[in-house]
Amino acid sequence: MWPNTVELRDFYSSSLGQLTCRIVRRQIYNYWPVTNGMNILGVGFTNPYLRPFYCKESNVISIAPAGMGVLPSGETEKLNKNKVCLSDESNLPFSDLSMDRIILVHGLEYTNKVNELLRELWRILADGGRLIIVVPNRRGAWAHDDKTPFGQGHPYSLEQINKVLRQSMFTPLRGKRALFIPPSNRRFWLAMAPAWESLGARWFGVLGGVVITESAKQIYAGTTVGKHKVGARYSNLSPGMSSRFDPIENTIDSAGLIDKSLLRQTNLSTVLQKVWM
Repeated sequence: MWPNTVELRDFYSSSLGQLTCRIVRRQIYNYWPVTNGMNILGVGFTNPYLRPFYCKESNVISIAPAGMGVLPSGETEKLNKNKVCLSDESNLPFSDLSMDRIILVHGLEYTNKVNELLRELWRILADGGRLIIVVPNRRGAWAHDDKTPFGQGHPYSLEQINKVLRQSMFTPLRGKRALFIPPSNRRFWLAMAPAWESLGARWFGVLGGVVITESAKQIYAGTTVGKHKVGARYSNLSPGMSSRFDPIENTIDSAGLIDKSLLRQTNLSTVLQKVWM
């Protein structure tokens, strides 16, 4: 079941949501520091995570599943360019090979069309393009607290998400976990966030709240077409062997059938020649 976009907006307006966005967004930006001139697509609820790319010379579009709903992004309103839309996740309104970078947040864990969604992303992603997916970590504390958006839907481990990507013709490149702070709005935990993230990434990597993975579009190599010399699949008979097979003129009867009793005594090439004439 898709979450309501208003609930997602309210979460990211809270202190915990803003901190969550900064932590995850920093990891995304570290993966893609240079995106000038690229077409970037955000799928799911990605407006807070696309903010670093608006200030660059990039064409940024955000699309949300129809069941989630959509709100305009503040950045697009400032630019007077509303590039936020709704669509069925299995039928995205973009042409093939049209996107250079795709970010998927709050999408994969909610949809019941996982394979269809990933194949659509594969279709519209350009050759050499990259895909970043952010999903709740099955082993983290955030997946077990339904007060946040990461506590709803289907969580994944890093191994599971990589398997799903390979099944949809993506090649996982790198992955990491983030959000080691407890999912709490208390000021103490929020103030300790930098220390939690540093210690968690170093000593408790598997317990991060989310999994962030980057993958590339997989293109299978084709078989080159060339001329091949076809070798002979027969061998010449020795003079002694060939003398045992004498041609017989009346091998084929009036009905056009081969006399099997004579076939044993005649040269096979002669019989076949008579059949095809």
